[in-house]
Amino acid sequence: QVQVVESGGGLVQAGGSLKLSCATSGRTFSRSAMGWFRQAPGKERQFVAAITWGAGTPLYADSVKGRFTISRDNAANTVYLEMNSLKPEDTAVYYCAATSVSWITIPRSGALYDYWGQGTQVTVSS
Repeated sequence: QVQVVESGGGLVQAGGSLKLSCATSGRTFSRSAMGWFRQAPGKERQFVAAITWGAGTPLYADSVKGRFTISRDNAANTVYLEMNSLKPEDTAVYYCAATSVSWITIPRSGALYDYWGQGTQVTVSS
């Protein structure tokens, strides 16, 4: 079992920045990749970014490419999502998730992630 806990959400003005953290614990050796997803009220869950614990290029949704950066600290078992130039449309609950399968490519589908955090609210005011 892997535990996933997000933190760092909050209220920020448009154009501002936030950095989310995702701490993992438990059977961390069974993690393959970590992903960030978000869900706005009345909308479906959306892929944001993902990264493996080993070598490889992170993956980003087109809507956040160039503004968001995903990174990891293997020693701390923590993944980060640095969000810059935030827009009101970035407002959502942000979820961190772990997949235990070593996929050939990093999955964008939330259905392929096994462990989820409780989410952290990000609100961007205009």
